[in-house]
Amino acid sequence: MPAPPLRLETLSGPALRPLFPALAGLRIAVFAEWPYLYAGDAASEEDYLSSYAKGDGAAAVIAFDGERPVGMATCQPMAETHAEVRDAFLRRGLDPARYCYFGESVLLPEYRGRGAGVGFFAAREAHARSLGLPATCFCAVVRNGNDPRKPAGYVPLDGFWRKRGYTPRPDISCIFHWKEPGDDRETPHSLGFWVKDLA
Repeated sequence: MPAPPLRLETLSGPALRPLFPALAGLRIAVFAEWPYLYAGDAASEEDYLSSYAKGDGAAAVIAFDGERPVGMATCQPMAETHAEVRDAFLRRGLDPARYCYFGESVLLPEYRGRGAGVGFFAAREAHARSLGLPATCFCAVVRNGNDPRKPAGYVPLDGFWRKRGYTPRPDISCIFHWKEPGDDRETPHSLGFWVKDLA
């Protein structure tokens, strides 16, 4: 018997704050995996999440198993997000005010394959439309395909993203810094963008 679909809720503002510890734990757990290899800590994660609780147009789509958050996906007007993202679009002559930026989509491994990923995109695109934003985008880390740390059998999400209507833009990229497991300092990581017009 297939597992039932997860319950998705789109939350914003103060409604997110009680969930910060659980959501921080989700980001740390999922982003520790390939391809991000991100070594996060609870304090900095909760500080990051606070930007979504404060942002006027920001929202997070939470996947619940009962009352337990098991996944999340965030979005906010690009005008409110990281300068690195805005600058990447400005360098290409693109207006950040047109875009809703999707910050991340994380889901615990045991809950994958139950429709949450599709639901995350649908809910965030609905939020973008409610804000009057005509386009959406996200970025993903760019890794060397020959990196020995890549797990055997790893399948990139490119096909899934294309099915959602997203197109890669290799001409748009930005750099974020984070620690990888075992490192004592942050290192630069390149991220490439995928975009979609909602019209």
